[in-house]
Amino acid sequence: MSTEGVIYRVAGPVVTATGITPKMYDVVHVGKEGLMGEVIKIVGEYSIIQVYEDTSGVKPGEPVTNTGLPLVAELGPGLLTSVYDGIQRPLPVLRDKMGDFIFRGVSAPGLDREKKWDFKPAVKNGEEVEAGQVIGTVMEGSMVHKIMVPPTFKKGKISGISDGKHTVTDVVAKIDGQEMTMMQKWPVRVSRPVTEKYQPDIPLVTGLRVLDTMFPLAKGGAAAIPGAFGTGKTVTQQSLAKYSNAEIVVYIGCGERGNEMTEVLTEFPELVDPTTGESLMNRTVLIANTSNMPVAAREASVYTGITIAEYFRDMGYDVSLMADSTSRWAEAMREISSRLEEMPGEEGYPAYLAGRLSEFYERACRAKALSGEIGSISVIGAVSPPGGDLSEPVTQNTLRIVRVFWALDTKLRERRHFPTINWLTSYTMYDKQLSGWYKQNVAENFPELKAWAMQILQKEAELQEIVQMVGSDSLPDEQKVTLEVAKMIREIYLQQNAYHPVDSYCPINRQYVMMTLIKKYSDLAGNALASGIPVDKIAYLPVRQRFNQAKYEENVDAELDAVSKDMDEQFAGLGA
Repeated sequence: MSTEGVIYRVAGPVVTATGITPKMYDVVHVGKEGLMGEVIKIVGEYSIIQVYEDTSGVKPGEPVTNTGLPLVAELGPGLLTSVYDGIQRPLPVLRDKMGDFIFRGVSAPGLDREKKWDFKPAVKNGEEVEAGQVIGTVMEGSMVHKIMVPPTFKKGKISGISDGKHTVTDVVAKIDGQEMTMMQKWPVRVSRPVTEKYQPDIPLVTGLRVLDTMFPLAKGGAAAIPGAFGTGKTVTQQSLAKYSNAEIVVYIGCGERGNEMTEVLTEFPELVDPTTGESLMNRTVLIANTSNMPVAAREASVYTGITIAEYFRDMGYDVSLMADSTSRWAEAMREISSRLEEMPGEEGYPAYLAGRLSEFYERACRAKALSGEIGSISVIGAVSPPGGDLSEPVTQNTLRIVRVFWALDTKLRERRHFPTINWLTSYTMYDKQLSGWYKQNVAENFPELKAWAMQILQKEAELQEIVQMVGSDSLPDEQKVTLEVAKMIREIYLQQNAYHPVDSYCPINRQYVMMTLIKKYSDLAGNALASGIPVDKIAYLPVRQRFNQAKYEENVDAELDAVSKDMDEQFAGLGA
């Protein structure tokens, strides 16, 4: 196999080389500066390479070297708290080397080769181990990092294992003579194997009322958040990263603006993880591939992120992966496809767009790993359709794959209703699978309450059409009360302030209490109407204002109890 060749042609990030005989997806070094690239097409003697760095100044005749290896992610202790670019180069390390601007052809290993970790064996010498089995642990902050036999190793007897401080490249054990380190390498485009996949029947609790109650996502499921510019995709994803009950967060800023990634990088270390009391960054891996970085690295960034997520899933952790945004990932594919002169599909996207999206989202699952541990990856992909047009190819192909759709609405943004998730166009397909969990862990009637609230909101949408034609005064009193109850669901329950210290996260049990109070108001209002009380008196009870403020109070649970008592007293005062 020839490893040395020359550049034949350069077209932006796509370089054609001759003189090498690589395999598909081999990593190569291009030009005098050794720019990193990946073979994406082979035509006779020509190898077509997508280069992960800027190719300005690169010219035909410069050397090309084939490594013979695919693009791999380095997996091991040191991943948490790291900030990488799309091909797992640690950005803080590169900044220390050369300042704020990264030179071309510069690389650094994904894991620190100098840092020593305290390795504690979980198996003894002479014991038989197999692929995926946990052979030891390392404490990475407050997280137990499990050192596993790589999936490529065969069953064998362990020898030479002992506790002590080691770097990720030190040999910590031997399996039938094969040396094993704490670091694994895994090709990013290949999903890691599992023993068995499970039905997604446990919700990913996010603390956002509109999601947890109305449109829940299961652990191991996939969701899409499409919305036009400024509708709050990034803020919603950041809230999910901060507060969802996943143990590990992988956040991929794929083609995002630099100022948004800066916000993530500065906010995350300051946020306190409610479960550990430490910085949220201690359980987070960030992949920052901003819009001004080369497009080829953007295309690779989602694969790097999902491979890291699979590694933590194999340890038995619940991982939440945020991809912001898959539209810019698709745009990178479109640009590379056009350079390859491939036949374009709809709106210029490559014909294999749907296949690539499926490959990515299908790697979300709740599964039993080779280690015997049960873990999950929940994938939440933001989609940025141009002009908010949800009929464009990326959104439509995503909706064919995911089972949860959180539709962001520009009209809600104009009304200052956040999160701007439209309750009439969003949906979840996990309702039946999750209802058992909600009945067991929250309340037996939680699914019925949710169904009642959705019914009220749908009735409101129908009544609003009548109101716009003939005015609200022409409606019967029962329908006027329905509109008031729907207003409470919208303004008290569905609206949530992502920046408020109390309201930004609402536990699932508190969500149940709030919804129960709105249902109680509806029932009491119905009784009051039947007793002849005018609608105006019911609508303007002072308890509604107190209820609206209760979610912002520091002692919110005690305040909700007080609201319940006030409601009883004030309706009794009406003579209902």
